[in-house]
Amino acid sequence: MDIVKNYDGKELTIQIKGRIDTVTAPDFENEINDEIGKFDSLILDFTDLEYISSAGLRVLIATQKKLKPEDIPMVIKNVNDAISEIFRMSGFDKILKIE
Repeated sequence: MDIVKNYDGKELTIQIKGRIDTVTAPDFENEINDEIGKFDSLILDFTDLEYISSAGLRVLIATQKKLKPEDIPMVIKNVNDAISEIFRMSGFDKILKIE
């Protein structure tokens, strides 16, 4: 998994390439947690994401819960068909904002 973080003012875009699984999910979570408090909105760009496991889904929900009290939006963009199917089957497409 490769992560690239870009700021546009107070908007943070995190691009993830590869897989978010049991091994890489803790690193993904740490990368997000390191930036909390520095941004007013979060975009997760999944253009190059190949796979996400339940551990990765847990990180997404945990992140959303951390941001919600501060009213900081989190949007997931550029989701491919395979990841979209995982979101749909898990019901996360109803919980997360996916564009």
